[in-house]
Order: sequence, then C-alpha cells, then structure tokens
Amino acid sequence: MSCQTVAEWLQAGTQQLSGAGVEEPRAEARYLLQWATGLDRLALLQRNGLSHDERQRYWAGMRRRVLREPMAYITGRQGFWTLDLEVSPATLIPRPDSECLIETLLSVRPEPSAVRSILDLGTGTGCLLLAALTAYRDAWGIGVDLAPEAALLAQRNAHCNTGGGKQSEGERSRLSERAFFMAGNWGDALQGRFDVVLSNPPYIESATVPQLMPEVATFEPGRALDGGPDGLDAYRLICGRLPDLLAPGGCAILELGQGQEAAVTALASQAGLHPAGCGRDLGGIARALVLENPASGI
Repeated sequence: MSCQTVAEWLQAGTQQLSGAGVEEPRAEARYLLQWATGLDRLALLQRNGLSHDERQRYWAGMRRRVLREPMAYITGRQGFWTLDLEVSPATLIPRPDSECLIETLLSVRPEPSAVRSILDLGTGTGCLLLAALTAYRDAWGIGVDLAPEAALLAQRNAHCNTGGGKQSEGERSRLSERAFFMAGNWGDALQGRFDVVLSNPPYIESATVPQLMPEVATFEPGRALDGGPDGLDAYRLICGRLPDLLAPGGCAILELGQGQEAAVTALASQAGLHPAGCGRDLGGIARALVLENPASGI
C-alpha cells in the first residue's frame, strides 16, 4: 500500500476492519499497530512511519483480523485478572465475565487460610486456577483439560505469566511450584478431595454454536463451547462427580450461561449438593453458581 505515516496506516486498517464488520475498527486497528511495533499508544503517536518489518507484521495481522480471527489468537496473549496469559486455538479465550468466578470465590472464602487446594475442571489457559492461586498464596492446585495441548499451554502460563504488575517476581514464580496441569476427562482420573473446585464448562446449546459471532464459531475450540442439545451435558457430569471431589466444607463455583441458573441448581441438588448463592457479572447476569458440600454444615 502507499501509506507512509502512522496515521495513514491507522486509517487504512480502520477501513479494512470496518468493511469486514468488526466492531470498534479504529480501536482494533490501533491495537494491531501497537502489537506490530511493540510500542504503547503514546510512543506510537510520536512515530513518523513504520519500518518494513513493522508494515509486514501489521498487515499480516490485519489480514487475519479481517477474516474475523480473534485478536487474542493473532497476538497470542490475553489479560485475565492480574495475569497476562498465552492463548492458542487449543483453548477458549479467557473472558472478563469469567473473572466473576474469582470475585465470587473471594466473597465466599475471604480468609486465605480457608483454601489450601483448588481443582480447575476444563482449565484451558489455566486462567481460573492461576488467578485463584494469586489470591490464596498458600494453596496449590490442579487444572485438568481434555486436550493435552491445552494442559501444556496452561503449564507454560504458570511458568511465564507476568502477573499484571500486582505481584512480586517471587510470588509470580511460585505459581509454577503450586499449579499442576494434566490431560483428562473432567475429574475421572483424580482420587483426592479439594477445598475449591472451579469450572467454566461448555454450556452453549449445540444448535446455537454455528450462530455465534464468527470469531467464536469459526475459531474457538468447539469442545469448549458445545454443551450438548440443552447446553447442560457438562454440568450433569460435573455435578455427578463433585460429591467425590469436594472436601468437607469445600465449595464449587461453576460458570453459567445466561438463563441457566435454575437448571444447573436443580442438577446440583439432585446430586446432593447445596446451592449457596450465585455471583453476577458486570451485566447483572447470574454467572457464578456456588455449590457447597453438605458435609460442611452450611
């Protein structure tokens, strides 16, 4: 292209993304420029133009985004809680809505000493387990994912996350000593009991998956999205296993899709679990269902 200045490259990218139906095309074009150059917004404004390699990188990313590939897969990174996580097409991209599970956990288990062991079922990037371990610094945890490549990626995140600047280097490095990841079918291979079980299972109805926005339906792993005909298949399996996975006094927090609170609560009650509230996300949607082991006496 004939673009010379940063402003011209920004305008050209904005037009490309707008034509592809991307929301907030100018903001995304600017983000791609920052990614391509490695500069923050202020430093980018002070630049007159792009180097050859920067132009190539920017336009390669732009071509992928025009096809509606998620930005996180292009850059390979996604922020979650205080973490900076590696992502790949082997994993669901962490969403801000899922941070509600960590907020809810902190509200129901405010004392750090109350949590010593954490299990994350369907761990993906490891975002839930690693975020929880930053809050409960004397705890350890296991993350399980059906995909071996996801478990390996989560382990890399335990070693390499940058922690968002809210932890010391020593605290960040300790995540790799306290987090362990394995490939498996939910909790089938586990024998022990945990103080906390976290899970963001697939909960979208099978017929709805192809109707999702292209970034999700085309690029994110179907196994992390498709919850079966009614969206509840994974919840049935998880609720059936939770009585054997939760320690006395332990709690599970499950992420919900919109409108699923009553159905999942019923499944949990049938399994002998005690529903103990539900955290809501920033949109007011019931998102984090809390289930207690009845042996806790709560």
